[in-house]
Amino acid sequence: MAHLQSLNIIQPSLSIQSKSYKRLPFKPHNAKISSCLVSDVNPKTITATNSASVSPASKELMDADKNVMVGTYARTPVVLERGIGCKVFDVDGKEYLDMTSGIAVNALGHCDPDWVKAVVDQASTLTHVSNVYYSVPQVKLAQRLIECSFADRVFFSNSGTEANEAAIKFSRKYQRHTHPNSTDPPTEFIAFVNCFHGRTIGSLSLTSKQQYRVHFKPLMPGGDIFVEYGNVAEVARLVKERSVAAVFVEPLQGEGGIHCATKEFLSGLRSVCDEAGALLVFDEVQCGLGRTGHLWAHEAYGVYPDMMTLAKPLAGGLPIGVVLTTEKVSSAINPGDHGSTFAGSPMVCNAALTVLNKINTPTFLSDVAKKGNYLKELLAKKMKGNKHVKEIRGMGLIVGIELDMPAAGLVDACRENGVLVLTAGGGDVVRLVPPLVISMEELEFGAEVIRKCLEAL
Repeated sequence: MAHLQSLNIIQPSLSIQSKSYKRLPFKPHNAKISSCLVSDVNPKTITATNSASVSPASKELMDADKNVMVGTYARTPVVLERGIGCKVFDVDGKEYLDMTSGIAVNALGHCDPDWVKAVVDQASTLTHVSNVYYSVPQVKLAQRLIECSFADRVFFSNSGTEANEAAIKFSRKYQRHTHPNSTDPPTEFIAFVNCFHGRTIGSLSLTSKQQYRVHFKPLMPGGDIFVEYGNVAEVARLVKERSVAAVFVEPLQGEGGIHCATKEFLSGLRSVCDEAGALLVFDEVQCGLGRTGHLWAHEAYGVYPDMMTLAKPLAGGLPIGVVLTTEKVSSAINPGDHGSTFAGSPMVCNAALTVLNKINTPTFLSDVAKKGNYLKELLAKKMKGNKHVKEIRGMGLIVGIELDMPAAGLVDACRENGVLVLTAGGGDVVRLVPPLVISMEELEFGAEVIRKCLEAL
């Protein structure tokens, strides 16, 4: 990372100030490691031995992790111990502004008191019963999701990839149900370049990035059709030529680089699917539930799907996934067609009810939209003229800064200076997905740290 050597010219005496933050000395960053956060194509393994700043307490835990965990994660050298609001603290007491929110999960920040109460109250009453029995929180959450969405029916799972797996199965069962006399009903799926739908085999088959796919082939038959994001004409052509059960699309691509759909694109997909009898599935695992300033990202376009998958923020950090579906699709599903032992447990659903009810208010959502606009304005102003910044884009509090170089070094520099951010796209996009409750002052602080780090590139 020779391009980051110039960071050494920054004097340690420079500081960043905010009313709600301590005076923060700006640290020169020597690019010795790379933050592999989902998107890096060629990640470097990060251990305690290749980071000079790792404390003995952190090194001990990192070495223990290395000895017991399967090596699927190239973690950054930080051991987080606790969090409150939009701040997290490592085992050495260092404070960070969390602009990752657990990869767009902690929408209410850390340790929201209402969320904590919901979890504790339910944990002390009834935690898990399986789906052999009914439970009150599960039914209440399903009712609330239906009340505030296009959906007629709900299926619960445990994660985003599981929700997409369910939607894949439901799509195929729906096509079999609506083609009762066919020996070869539609079974194929169309997805889009730079999309991300998960890492289980079915969802991975609908995920375009080759570095996620290459070692696990052969994948699910019928899932290897990827169209350029926004190209309705190509989708229309393929639907006529192929046997397409459903089209999967993110109204806003998160992992893919923070790319927003257009109304013409989504409405075009709706028309193509309606004409062909294919289903339209919106994946809002990352962009849904208030992240864009709308409760659901697709509401900004006035286009509605046959199914929608949710997960990340819904239970505030507890594992949940959801498929919202119309009655048309649900009518094709019978007992035994799909299921899950843990999905929709009382404790998780009670937590999710609290999150949903807090986010689904006009004031909360309008505040997210205002904060998102303010963040983009801040970044545009502070980064004006920086030769490495190609574009700042996004909607609400999901914002991407596209660079003309890998973003990992910038991510590392921000972390060393007290701000946690992510990468996206091909590793050249800085992804900002802070808790939706982040304050204006915290946004100012985060933007200023990013500016200081960018100046040295």
